[in-house]
Amino acid sequence: MKRFFCELGVNPYIHELDEDPKGREIERALAKLLGRNPPVPVVFIGGKLIGPTDKVMSLHLSGDLLPLLREAGALWL
Repeated sequence: MKRFFCELGVNPYIHELDEDPKGREIERALAKLLGRNPPVPVVFIGGKLIGPTDKVMSLHLSGDLLPLLREAGALWL
């Protein structure tokens, strides 16, 4: 996902759960919220939960991802 967003011109903030003392707790909460295990990677745009990789790619293919990135100020074009 990081490479994908960088290629779009976005400088993503990456939060590595395995480096966070509360990473396991966060991962469990995401798994419960998304109904997936493992729940990562998961993408937030502008503080809003978008979802896992398949959801991001679906938004991209439908043309809805770039407007979300623009609204969040993550993309200048």
